[in-house]
Order: sequence, then C-alpha cells, then structure tokens
Amino acid sequence: MSRATDGSKAFLALEDGTIFRGTSVGAEGVAFGEAVFTTAMTGYQETVTDPSFAEQLVCFTAPMVGNYGVADGRSESAGAHAKAVLMREARGPGWTGWLAERGLVGITGIDTRSLVLRLREAGAMRAAVVSDESALSVDDALTQVREQPSMEGQALVAQVSTPAPYVFAENGSPHVAVVDYGAKQSIMRRLADAGASVSVVPHATPADDLARFDGVVLSNGPGDPEPLVEETEIVRDLLGRRPILGICLGHQLLGIATGHRTYKLPFGHRGANHPVLERRTGRVLVTSQNHGFAVEASDSAEATHVSLYDGTVEGFDFAELRARSVQFHPEAGPGPHDAWPILERFVEELRV
Repeated sequence: MSRATDGSKAFLALEDGTIFRGTSVGAEGVAFGEAVFTTAMTGYQETVTDPSFAEQLVCFTAPMVGNYGVADGRSESAGAHAKAVLMREARGPGWTGWLAERGLVGITGIDTRSLVLRLREAGAMRAAVVSDESALSVDDALTQVREQPSMEGQALVAQVSTPAPYVFAENGSPHVAVVDYGAKQSIMRRLADAGASVSVVPHATPADDLARFDGVVLSNGPGDPEPLVEETEIVRDLLGRRPILGICLGHQLLGIATGHRTYKLPFGHRGANHPVLERRTGRVLVTSQNHGFAVEASDSAEATHVSLYDGTVEGFDFAELRARSVQFHPEAGPGPHDAWPILERFVEELRV
C-alpha cells in the first residue's frame, strides 16, 4: 500500500510493507528505528532531543511543525536522539536547518493521519526513513527493516547515560542524585529551581554511592526496562535506605524491583494530554507522557495512579520504603502543569 506524492523521492517504509512518500527537509541519508507517534501540539525540539526517543522515528500528529522556530534553551539534552521526524507540513528554515545540522532525516508531506491510524491498528513497527529513493530502493529498504531488532528486549540506557558523574547545580539543599537513564534537562532544572543541589550520575552507579545523597531521582530513558537487570538490582538494594522518586523508566524499574511486571504497549503513550486518575483524591491529572512500555494494571494499595486510557499503573507510593514514582513527566517539558508539584514536594520533604 502506498500514499504517493508525484515526483517525491523521500519515503517511509514500515515493516508490514506500507510505504508513505514525501519530501526530504532534513539531513540526507537513511534512518532505521521504531516508527511511533506523539500527539503533543508543541515541543517538537524538546521531543527530538529527549533521550527517551532513542532509536525511534517520530511522527508528529500536529499538522504544522517548526512554525515557532528553535532555541538553544528548549533542548532536553546536548544532542538529538530521535533518528528521524515525519511531518504533514514542516516550516523552516530554522527548524528544517536545525534538523539537517544535527543529522536528522526529516520528511514533510507525509499523510500523518493515515500513518497514525496504521500504527494504532497494527502497533509501533520497525521502519526506515529514506531521504532519496535513488540511494536506497523501497524493496531494499524493506529487506533491511525486517533485519532490524525489535524494541522489545533492547537495553538502551547505556548509550544515552552520562559516562561520568557531574554537578548540575551546587550550593542548594538537599543534595539530590539523578540517576541518568536518559534524563531530560527539565528534570534537573526543576529540582534546582526548587532549591536542591543536583548531581547527575551514570545509570549503573552502585546503591552504596547513591545512599550518600539525601534523595535519589530515577530518571526517564529509552528502551525496554526488563533487560536492565543490573539497574533493577541497584534500585532494589537502595530501597529503604534513601528517599526515591522514579520518573517514566525509573517508575518501571521501581515496579520491577518491587515485584510488579512490565510489558510493551501496542503503540505507546506519547503526548501532552494523557488523563491519569489519582486514586486517593479522585482527581484527574492531564499529563505529559513518552513511553512504549508500561507497568501492568494492579489493584494493590501502592498503585496510586492509573491511566484512564488502559488502566496501566501510572504511579506508586511505597511509604515504608520511602519510594514513589510516576509514569508521566512531572517536569512537563513540554506539557501541562497538573503534575508540577510532585518534584517540589519531593525536594521539600527531603528537608524535613
């Protein structure tokens, strides 16, 4: 099946053989990865610089992308982590030039509505984005796509984590360690704005080292949590020794460390409008999310938040262990501010 634009040379090839054609507006080349979509209407720069999008080809459902340009302060990391971007209409030259400078393949003119419907029906798929069909044919691209590994089973945090500890903010109190599984800059900024001093440490930092801090944040990150055996053991060893706050992948690791199970979602939760029920109060939070794996539904008392889309666990509170977590992004970079107080409360409680 093909949605073609006459004369176009760029295309997206899904592993099921579906082809979407458009026009190249980013870097030249070929990008392989998992095709996913995000429903956020803003935050395109934050999205592609979020390490949680590593090894993914991101389709934006917003009809126009790039219309408000780019700015250094909006990036969530030092570089781009998404492999390619797919858009109905890309605006430039600021945005499209930014993509090219960072080696991101980008296609405009894609029928994003049809693509999203396909991914919702069949699930996120392995795919290739090709900027010029003369460099790689559709048939050859499909052959190579089907040789790529599935996202399920991939441990990706080592490729995005900091190789050495560093201080993000000093002279504050308490002193918080952020375990970098692919941490967004907004998390560290929000902690620092709340008055904490913030150190960022590698993904496999031992529990004994983490226990020297006043509190520990387990960050977001890409890939499947299940193969992260070492990271899970570290979390398990740290439980009860220092207060813990998990975010996104950090939430999943805390879940596994406490006996819960995770699984791969059909097409993930990615966007800035996801409703989450806070069980204790009955309040519904509109949240920012970006994850392809989730914690299985649970009626246990420690499961404090649930997704109103599919019932997956969106939050934990293990009071006796001083450990809590959320699947969504309280730093909201970008996104709604319903969950903003979570990071501030964590810092304030460490002062008590």
